Amino acid sequence: MAPASSVLLDDRLLIEELLVGLAWGRRYPEIYTTSYWYYRACRAAVAGAGGHLSGPFEQLPPHQQELAILSLLDLRGDIALPDPRTSVPAMAQIAGRHPKLNVLNLEAVAVAIVLSAEVWLSAPAAAGVLPEVLDAEDVRWKAVR
Repeated sequence: MAPASSVLLDDRLLIEELLVGLAWGRRYPEIYTTSYWYYRACRAAVAGAGGHLSGPFEQLPPHQQELAILSLLDLRGDIALPDPRTSVPAMAQIAGRHPKLNVLNLEAVAVAIVLSAEVWLSAPAAAGVLPEVLDAEDVRWKAVR
């Protein structure tokens, strides 16, 4: 299978990319995240309690921690956010097919469909409900360590 030209990073992988970078291989795709995943990453950085998302920030020395937090609050230009004009209507349509899906996951599925992006999920996210819905919607995804 050919590498994806667009990749949608979950919140944990977004943090990983900003702190240390992900291994992209030979081809660097267009990188996206969702508004909700970006919000969760920022919240973890600013008000984290050492959990799944904020733990990596607490492991950094104070000066690097501050720089990492600032990098999230001023998201790099090569990491794009979706246009709600296209993702919100898609979210509404997907909600009809998956009425129990929360808004965070609805946005992820909708953005992946609108962008024809492959979704990259951290291990905890890959063990959740999202992969089953992505499969049902014929969206490519992979778990990333």
